[in-house]
Amino acid sequence: MTDDIFRLDGRTILVTGGANGLGRMIAEALLGAGARVLLTSRKDAETAAAELSALGPCEGVNANLATPEAAVALAEEIRARTDKLHVLINNAGRTWGAPFDSYPDKAWAPVMTVNVHTPFILARELKPLLQAAGKPDDPARILNIGSIAGRGVHGLDAYAYSASKAALHHLTREIATELAPHNIAANVIIPGWFPTDMTAFIRSDDDTHRKAIDNIPLKRFGTARDIGGTVIFLSSQASAYITGAEIALDGGVSGCR
Repeated sequence: MTDDIFRLDGRTILVTGGANGLGRMIAEALLGAGARVLLTSRKDAETAAAELSALGPCEGVNANLATPEAAVALAEEIRARTDKLHVLINNAGRTWGAPFDSYPDKAWAPVMTVNVHTPFILARELKPLLQAAGKPDDPARILNIGSIAGRGVHGLDAYAYSASKAALHHLTREIATELAPHNIAANVIIPGWFPTDMTAFIRSDDDTHRKAIDNIPLKRFGTARDIGGTVIFLSSQASAYITGAEIALDGGVSGCR
């Protein structure tokens, strides 16, 4: 057993929402491990890919995944760029926060589309490319990025987001069961608090930030190394016998409560 089982040389990986936040951290880690990365973003994909190309082969695809049609179009673009896809990482996400009594009906459709429907469409449409890359002892992978908001109640006033992430966690198990016979594994990573735009409202207020830290058993936010190492593991030969799993990456918020 050597560290080579964690290398990603020769693997092509798609990261949706890869220009910023967690997606950017993920893309950087994958490139550092030797992968070819295709990343999407609503408008900054090509700029981000150009910057990341210093680390390894990276291509950007602008894609606003707000509609099912856009997800199908993205899959068509990926098919034009590669005949094999070793890993699909569904990271693009959307949220909407508002108090319960005024939470708008219009929040539900866009959040559920991006966070649940789009990952399903991409898994369905890219199944042939994943199947072409998968092997019995080293399956292709689908990694869905969930959230602790879908695993517990954290007072975020983001009702559609929380429900969508809970749905994505279960959808991952359904997909894992369906695709296992085709040499495709599917797992979900459940991040806790990381320094991204989605947590800016927490980090901008010292009292709120301190309370958040106090609620994390390991007493810190996650880092790029934390998410990067987890994604490398789940994309590599090292995790070839894992499917249908929920990987909590939250400093103990889920497991220690």
